[in-house]
Amino acid sequence: MRKEVISKCPICGDELMISKLHCENCGIEISGEFELTKLAKLSKEQLTFIEIFLKNQGSIKSVEKDMNISYPTVKKMLNEILAVLGYDKLEEDKISTQRQEILDRLASKELSFEEASALLKKL
Repeated sequence: MRKEVISKCPICGDELMISKLHCENCGIEISGEFELTKLAKLSKEQLTFIEIFLKNQGSIKSVEKDMNISYPTVKKMLNEILAVLGYDKLEEDKISTQRQEILDRLASKELSFEEASALLKKL
């Protein structure tokens, strides 16, 4: 039974390095230090999100519908994935996403006006 490659050490959390490759057909083994691709560093949830995002050709609205999540959640997941891949988004984008999440929670009555106002002021 084949196992999926993991990218983080389960003990210390540091990045793992592939040290051996094996061909099942001819039996050759190659040893060395091989890096994982950037995409291998994503979690299963993040990879699923990327598949859905690509299937929908980058349409955030379509991703919202497919995954039954809100626009701010889609943006948050995109920002997290970009960070893992080394493409950090601007702080301004993060604040904008947080602001929208607060407003969405206010609209769905999860927060009172006073609570939302206080959270917005903290941004």
